Amino acid sequence: LLPCLSASARKMQNADGTTVDLYIPRKCSATNKLITSKDVGSVQINIAHVDGTGSYTGAYTTVAMCGFIRQSGGGDAALMRIWEDKQKNASI
Repeated sequence: LLPCLSASARKMQNADGTTVDLYIPRKCSATNKLITSKDVGSVQINIAHVDGTGSYTGAYTTVAMCGFIRQSGGGDAALMRIWEDKQKNASI
């Protein structure tokens, strides 16, 4: 039988010794609800920022959508609404 591990031995650490989490939950950009690890229909999209000539600037905006939004057919509309809101906030 394997010995029981102490609480300090169960921590996830990187090469530097810093404690890191095993799972970091995401939040749906359309509904503001947490996306669970069991939501296999969820997606995370990185939208590239381009300059006036159409070249990639190296920056991007991340949008996460839960499976419920995609399953109900509202993914396109939600993505457009989120992007328009971000554009309005950026210009203010």
